[in-house]
Amino acid sequence: MSRLNIEQLRTFLEVVRLGGVRKAAQSLSITQPAVSARIKSLEDSLAVELFYRNSGGLTLTKRGEMLIRYAEQFEHLSEQVTANIIAPDAIEQQLRLGVAETVAQSWLPDFVSALHHRFPKVEIEIDVDVSTNLRERLLDREIDLAILLGPVSEATISNIILPGFDMAWYVAADTRSPDGDDGALIATRPVITFARNTRPYRELKRALFERVGPRVQIFSSSSLSACFRLVEAGLGVAALPRILGHELVARGALRTFDPGWLPSPLQFTASYLGDPKSHVVEIAGQLALATARDHGDKNI
Repeated sequence: MSRLNIEQLRTFLEVVRLGGVRKAAQSLSITQPAVSARIKSLEDSLAVELFYRNSGGLTLTKRGEMLIRYAEQFEHLSEQVTANIIAPDAIEQQLRLGVAETVAQSWLPDFVSALHHRFPKVEIEIDVDVSTNLRERLLDREIDLAILLGPVSEATISNIILPGFDMAWYVAADTRSPDGDDGALIATRPVITFARNTRPYRELKRALFERVGPRVQIFSSSSLSACFRLVEAGLGVAALPRILGHELVARGALRTFDPGWLPSPLQFTASYLGDPKSHVVEIAGQLALATARDHGDKNI
């Protein structure tokens, strides 16, 4: 038997966990032919077939099923070496981050800086998207750490609760309610908010229907920047993260107003797959928590 290769075993496990070569290739950030070549090399090393290949895809052979437990032991040992033996500045791997826009526009730069300082040789890839998409991509193993509106209620996911983002009502600075009652602005102007498939949209819509009525107009957008621009242009009002509106209020483009109630703070988590364990991803989650806390302290 030829010497076993840990990357071959890791690739084997990804194919098993994700159910195919294509998803394994996406998860490992390599090509499908490279995945197939690693599996073939592993089979040659062991002198056994690990998968039956047919038109429906790959199915584990009995030997393949037996290998899973041993491959997981190799994976666990490799992770222990990474965590306990290899110096942080010598770890070379890729870390795929998925980040919601609220975080991307607030403390993401500080977080990436902390990550780079802790793991200077780790290659960081960042995707900014809405939380529903980030959740699906995390479960599909297309990203390693998701900072999203959470928690993700799946047994396979570990969640680190992050400090929330307080909300505020915004309107264009020169907009006034005809009767001088700011509370009437919500009833008389469109309410601009998050994308339809998000938790903040659903919660705000429910609150508006209860407090204002079903005829309230709601405009949704997947871009917080666009929401602020629409409010600044006088096209409506919005309840958006307070931390992102400070600058616009300071320069006189927007003003806050008080209709007597606010949506709940946005609750984010740093979420990642608990199996297989990853020292780098776990440390990244803790760094996200520390960065979010520091950022909150600076803005009190």
